[in-house]
Amino acid sequence: MKAKEYNFENARRGAVVRNFANKTRITIRVDTDILNWFRRKVHQAGGGNYQTLINEALREHIQQRHGALEVTLRKVLREELQIGSLPAPVKRKSAAKHAVPA
Repeated sequence: MKAKEYNFENARRGAVVRNFANKTRITIRVDTDILNWFRRKVHQAGGGNYQTLINEALREHIQQRHGALEVTLRKVLREELQIGSLPAPVKRKSAAKHAVPA
């Protein structure tokens, strides 16, 4: 190997594959049966990326959970609004007006 054959002036250090926008590389441990399930689904679909399928499943789960929270909040608000639409409670006369002078 001759030094003149290679020019590293414009070379950069780092990963060969750059990160995609809005993606974060992590390492997690997933049960083998779960990972195999996602891989089978991708294979049955005729190809694709099991990681994308996992990401979609997680996003769907989050949206369902958010939806459940939204349903609960709407229920609570409806109950509160019904209470607010009831006639106002009768105001009692203040004790100061009817106090007996000492």
